[in-house]
Amino acid sequence: MHSPLSGRRVLVVEDEMLVALLLQDMLADLGCVVIGPAASVDEALSLIETQFLDTAVLDVNLSGQMSYPVADALLIRHVPFVFSTGYSSNRLQEGYRTQRAVQKPYHMTELRNALADGLAQAKSSANIAPGTGPADLAA
Repeated sequence: MHSPLSGRRVLVVEDEMLVALLLQDMLADLGCVVIGPAASVDEALSLIETQFLDTAVLDVNLSGQMSYPVADALLIRHVPFVFSTGYSSNRLQEGYRTQRAVQKPYHMTELRNALADGLAQAKSSANIAPGTGPADLAA
């Protein structure tokens, strides 16, 4: 069965190593190519500048630094992302509350659906022809 996430390049931004490893395993099980993990805003921004990305999972709080600059960089590049948080999504900063969010601890189905929905919405809003996205061109 072909997953909508197969071969998709997913940036992982997470400062807790055990959580990052769990997330990497889940994404690999979904057929994703994991980029990172980045444990800080600076590491994430560097990866955004140097890597093709299809989507991303962003921990909201990175050792006390909020990941909103990473979200902004992804929005500028039209890369869909999902916030991950241990808090309710209504605690996100104003202007980011409409973004997809998954709650920790992660559930694979919820993560898969949030990422797939973001990719589908980005594809339809950008009118990208099938087979022309970064993951398709790399194949």
